[in-house]
Amino acid sequence: MTLPVIFILNGPNLNLLGEREPHIYGSVTLSEIEARSRARAETRGLAIEFRQTNYEGALIESVHEARKAAAGIVINPAGFSFTSIALLDALKMFDGPKIELHISNIHKREEIYHHSLVSKTATAVIAGLGPSGYEIAIDAMRMLIDESRA
Repeated sequence: MTLPVIFILNGPNLNLLGEREPHIYGSVTLSEIEARSRARAETRGLAIEFRQTNYEGALIESVHEARKAAAGIVINPAGFSFTSIALLDALKMFDGPKIELHISNIHKREEIYHHSLVSKTATAVIAGLGPSGYEIAIDAMRMLIDESRA
């Protein structure tokens, strides 16, 4: 039996986690988050495709690829959350569940971070739980996939 695949997509500057503004994002690296995500997905009967890019077009291409290959998308669009109508449009074309994820609580930050375009198409939003948000998102995605199949 093939496991359902979820795409975990990460936007710009997340490759610098662990170095970048640790007072906001903590000291955990994206590689550590990926390892924790893979371990959690395995316990939940999911396979993951984990990606990070600093390029808007590459992130959009990953969403397009997910349309045929993934049961769900967990996306931390980072700065593209607030600026990319093209990413919003791509996510609208994905029929499965979509979880928008932010390590920090974007609503406690500067005003520019309060209005995510991605939220307009997200099934759910997780913000402010730090790197653990990824594992929580995987648990939630398992539930959403199961509910959609029921």
